[in-house]
Amino acid sequence: MIERKEYIEKLKGFKDKHLIKIITGIRGCGKSTLFEMFRNYLLKNNVDKSQIITINFEDVDYEELTDYKILYKYIKSRLIPDKMNYIFLDEIQNVPDFQKAVDSLFIKKNVDLYLTGSNAYMLSGEISTLLSGRYVEIQMLPLSFKEYLSTFSDMTDLAKKYRNYLENSSFPYTLELDNDKKLIKDYLSGIYNSVILKDVVARNKISDVYMLESIIKFMLDNIGNISSPKKISDTMTSYGRKISPQTVENYLSALVNSFILYHVGRYDVKGKQHLKSGEKYYVVDIGLRYFLLGSKKTDWGHILENIVYLELLRRGYEIYVGKIGTLEIDFVAIKDGNIKYYQVAQTVNNEETLVRELKPLDSIKDHNPKFLLTLDEFPMTSHKGIKQINAIDWLCEVD
Repeated sequence: MIERKEYIEKLKGFKDKHLIKIITGIRGCGKSTLFEMFRNYLLKNNVDKSQIITINFEDVDYEELTDYKILYKYIKSRLIPDKMNYIFLDEIQNVPDFQKAVDSLFIKKNVDLYLTGSNAYMLSGEISTLLSGRYVEIQMLPLSFKEYLSTFSDMTDLAKKYRNYLENSSFPYTLELDNDKKLIKDYLSGIYNSVILKDVVARNKISDVYMLESIIKFMLDNIGNISSPKKISDTMTSYGRKISPQTVENYLSALVNSFILYHVGRYDVKGKQHLKSGEKYYVVDIGLRYFLLGSKKTDWGHILENIVYLELLRRGYEIYVGKIGTLEIDFVAIKDGNIKYYQVAQTVNNEETLVRELKPLDSIKDHNPKFLLTLDEFPMTSHKGIKQINAIDWLCEVD
């Protein structure tokens, strides 16, 4: 098992705290394995096996427990009095009204609750209201490049490893498939179909699956481009596939809630305000993009932009597309009240390209850190205070 150190440390920090720990993320990103690692940690630190209850609601053995009342009684009857009980409920969204059972368990002083879910709907509306102030959400992603590298005994030829990381996928299990392209493709097909059928089509009662897949392919072909439901609707109509902007918006919302796509809004740097239009979307895993689109239509700059976005997300930043006048900054990253600006490009070896990429950052008059990330292989340099860094080196850094 690959040690997901950052996530494990978060769970250790919240252990025995009176909060429900909810791990969210796309299917296959490693949530169940994370729970297994954390249970092993508990067993090595004076927790008896009898104090741990684990239920995976994807397992047919627990099908009868998808009734929240039966679930509550089942767990309650197994609690050890006068000891802390660690309850792990995997894919809890498969239990209708699960929050009622969870809330009843939460009020017991000897229960420490851990949940996973593969759909953001589980924390929306009434559920969020009922559990408000009682839970902490830990958003989980597939492997970072740094985690991927940790599986190798050598740190040589990072450029090749980066390319394999993109093409073979960042889903942890793909590393078990020994770089076998056919096996990886079959595995990604299973992930994709599972997410689409279980977390998108069924949950959202989508009847036109072909149109949904057309939208997915369009979005993956346009990662890092400014998009809007109207623009996507017009494009689909021009292809002879009529769809309303409202339906497009519903599809995009479903894909975001299933953690396939991530939505990034825009921020006016000069006016210091959020903007309602001109959002971008990024995909959770570039390997899925290769699986659906192949390798012919490869925009390396936007793919790198996607990787940088996911890394900023892992590092805990609130992320926006920046606007300053008519210029665009790829990312405005905010954490603990501090702001960093990032511009991303495959290469700036051409002087004209370098000038173009620096111009938005040059236009910002505040003194927050500014970075230009590229795949150019030369030592870090500075352009009037703007740090140019090799993106692979940056991905290997500790923030």
